[in-house]
Amino acid sequence: MAHLEWLIRMKDALNYVEDNLEEPLNIDEIARVACSSPFHFQRMFNLLTGFTVFEYIRKRRLSLAAQELSVSDIKVLDVALKYGYDTPESFSKAFRKLHGVSPSAAREKGVQLKAFPRLSFHLSLKGDKEMEYRIIEKDSFRVIGKSIEVSLKDGENLREIPAFWSAANGDGTSDQLTEIGKKEDILGICMGVDHPNEKLSYWIAVEDDSNTDPQGYETAIVPASTWAVFTSVGPMPHAIQDVWSRIFQEWFPSTAYEHSGGPELELYPLGDVNAEDYRCEVWIPIKQK
Repeated sequence: MAHLEWLIRMKDALNYVEDNLEEPLNIDEIARVACSSPFHFQRMFNLLTGFTVFEYIRKRRLSLAAQELSVSDIKVLDVALKYGYDTPESFSKAFRKLHGVSPSAAREKGVQLKAFPRLSFHLSLKGDKEMEYRIIEKDSFRVIGKSIEVSLKDGENLREIPAFWSAANGDGTSDQLTEIGKKEDILGICMGVDHPNEKLSYWIAVEDDSNTDPQGYETAIVPASTWAVFTSVGPMPHAIQDVWSRIFQEWFPSTAYEHSGGPELELYPLGDVNAEDYRCEVWIPIKQK
């Protein structure tokens, strides 16, 4: 029943977006339709679809704008204003980025335009594999590490973060951090997800349980939280990517929890990350709905 309720709420939210593409859209209202907090809705949407909410809205609007330009004599300025662009220049820039041609060129016969269809969510009852998890209460703690800021647009984070890990493992950063930290585990942390600006702050770090000298590295505080902890078993990165997918596709829709908005952690113990029995963990901050 929980899965069905979640499906209905997500469909209601998408219908609301679709019905209001010509109006200013507010993430608080979209999330309210889905009976969700804004952060939880945006994180769910991004990890399920690969798009941010506003990236999806932009592409839907530009897809509809292209259709109108190709079949009518409507002015480019009027289309720009209709779909929320303040100037023809900003509209033209966004239009060209998606379609590869200018808005005026969209009127030409035979020009190729990209149709970005509306999304739909479907219920998937797998039931072939249990999801084991544990709930942990943990006080705030300091981490020492190195961070980058990446964009969530067009899946840039999915390319930049693996490259960040590759560099850290290759230049000795990971080894240095392991030596500095009091624990052998190394952490991958989504420290700050800035949904309005579609950016993510990602850290490679170690937990520090004392006032250790960071030796030139950055420090940050991970706030106290209630965590849902999931174990990944298998070679990287596919095993842990599968766990991430299942958390948002299966676990959240079937529980009374939602994302609390805090940092997300991946905990990597020492070992052969390519081994079939390599074990690591995903920590998600949660709260009761």
